[in-house]
Amino acid sequence: MVSRTSSGSCLTHRFPVAALLAVMLLAFVPAAHAQSAYVLIPMDDSQRNHLKAYGVMFQHLLDGHTGKWLLNYRGGSFLAPQTEAMVRQSRVRGVSIEQIPAIRARQIIEEVERPNVNMSVVELEKAPRIAVYSPDHALPWDDAVTLALTYAEVPYETIYNKEVLQGALEDFDWLHLHHEDFTGQHGKFWFAYRNQPWYIRQVRDLEDMAAEMGFEKVSEMKKAVVWTIREFIEEGGFLFAMCSGTDTFDIALSAMEVDIVPTQFDGDPADPDANEKLDFRNTLAFTDFEVTLDPAEYRHGNIDILDVQQRMAEVDEEMDFFTLFNFSAKWDPVPTMLTQNHVSSIKGFYGQTTAFRKETIKSNVVILAQTPGRNEAKYIHGNLGEGFFTFYGGHDPEDYTHRVGDPPTELELFPNSPGYRLILNNILFPAAQKQEMQTLREKLHQHQLYQFASGQ
Repeated sequence: MVSRTSSGSCLTHRFPVAALLAVMLLAFVPAAHAQSAYVLIPMDDSQRNHLKAYGVMFQHLLDGHTGKWLLNYRGGSFLAPQTEAMVRQSRVRGVSIEQIPAIRARQIIEEVERPNVNMSVVELEKAPRIAVYSPDHALPWDDAVTLALTYAEVPYETIYNKEVLQGALEDFDWLHLHHEDFTGQHGKFWFAYRNQPWYIRQVRDLEDMAAEMGFEKVSEMKKAVVWTIREFIEEGGFLFAMCSGTDTFDIALSAMEVDIVPTQFDGDPADPDANEKLDFRNTLAFTDFEVTLDPAEYRHGNIDILDVQQRMAEVDEEMDFFTLFNFSAKWDPVPTMLTQNHVSSIKGFYGQTTAFRKETIKSNVVILAQTPGRNEAKYIHGNLGEGFFTFYGGHDPEDYTHRVGDPPTELELFPNSPGYRLILNNILFPAAQKQEMQTLREKLHQHQLYQFASGQ
């Protein structure tokens, strides 16, 4: 007994209590670090702020790190090596995260990659450089994409006609088309708003810009712009458009060699045979449509739903929704990325262009979402050359009938908006690794062939 006590006393003398605590602490630090080696950003119903979660992941990529997009895993969650900046930004922005050990991260990846589950892992490598096509002066309506980017704290630059035609697109990977009329008819606001100061200024500014750049008419300048953007896509760019930025883009491309603009907008009459001269080989998404030559009609053609008032009479707001298609995450990763969400049905909303009549959509374009029981596609996607485009009908996912002069949506009230999530899916889509992007193009092409063959 004495010997043991003496031995214990000797051990205490050689290793003081403070030293023992230091050894224990050193042993604990690596274990503590290992316990939180990764950050999982859940995107299911547990997420407090879905929209800002995209901004956290985007900033992580901007900071030079990489991450993974776990398609169909808990609403399309994100997984990334933990950094102090990511944890801090998540807490400041109110984004829910789970700090997990490396072994748990490996288990999740193994679960997602099992061949018998409809999930997949997409590597996110580099944040895209984002541009928004928009005039530099305020207009009496907001733009859902700029609202989403600003709220999510995703950086972007604004460019317009002059910058596009001077080659600025070479500096960007991703382009959004502001609520815009690419036909040169000034939004077809002439009949209702031609005496409003904002409309008079818009027309004057565009006419001055066209003249400064050597064009006789605004429509000619816009044709040059859409063709430049088309080349941007063909060479590997990503295009996202909403509302009238969708159908007017393709209408302008189809009318490169024909005048579709009535006298009220440019001083000379439209070609009365314009509809027989449209060239659908130039368009991205739509074909076999007709343009409207009536200056008083508040629509550009028959790509959009034909009668808004009739539709509003037939479909109650509470029952108006569209559904996302459920794609194969492993075989159709492109449409799967673009449809990641925590719900499968999303409430509908109107715009100058609300949805796309299915008979006008090209057979090689993938329909991502549609309105049940109606001949309408809400959300579509396709590729041109090395690049991709996505069109989303409607003006504001959280404003059912957004009108000229209405205040902008306060996204602080809608941090989990499923409709706005679809917008933000598109900004991370180009972040996929270059090697993987080629595979995505090939799989999208395979899906298009299957869709065409099956008559979907």
